[in-house]
Amino acid sequence: MPDPQAPWNEVTAGLWMGGHHWTDDLGYRHAVVASGEFDLVISLYTRPGHGPDAGIDHLVAEIPDGPLTAEQIHTAQELARTAAQGVRDGRTVLVRCHSGYNRSGLVVAQALIEMGWETTTAIETIRQRRSPSALNNRLFEEYLTTGLAVSRLLADLDTLT
Repeated sequence: MPDPQAPWNEVTAGLWMGGHHWTDDLGYRHAVVASGEFDLVISLYTRPGHGPDAGIDHLVAEIPDGPLTAEQIHTAQELARTAAQGVRDGRTVLVRCHSGYNRSGLVVAQALIEMGWETTTAIETIRQRRSPSALNNRLFEEYLTTGLAVSRLLADLDTLT
């Protein structure tokens, strides 16, 4: 996948999606450091030195960019609810992962769904506003179209066999 062309992008008013690096028009790769631009940063992947500043609300829940357990799906649901509530409260929210495509896309799409968006519209908007490469993990798209609650139950069944 190509690197993102921006550190972060606003998907809808107050809800941003990003990663830990981006590449400029000349092909130079840059680290993304969130300092004080956002009221809440949700990190699904972290690295030292990438922020945010002290005093900024920062939730960290590292999840893989692959098949998720029922508990990891539940975590994504809870973080999406938190992001959606933050936006409803007028806060600026950044959801980020490594590149800002899949894990952050899962949580941002679910946050949009929590705010009343249709699933297909949420996915399409993320791809338009962040990158056509966003949500390229088809499993994450399937989680969203199935519904995270149902996906969580199905993932839980896998652990019973």
